[in-house]
Amino acid sequence: MTLPPIRDWWPQLSIDARRTLLDGDLPHLTDAVREEIREITGAVVGMQETLSDEDLDYARAEVEASGE
Repeated sequence: MTLPPIRDWWPQLSIDARRTLLDGDLPHLTDAVREEIREITGAVVGMQETLSDEDLDYARAEVEASGE
């Protein structure tokens, strides 16, 4: 169980889930975010998964580019 590449699921992730990932200071992905990623990719995401610094940089750049 590993986190699929962020480019595979970020574009389809809900705004609420994006905010949870970027605004939260939780060490691991929430159940709701993991479920959305599973629905998008079909991958089972483990409870201990976290975003890497590179994933966070990608997500922030995407948010900035889209004006969210």
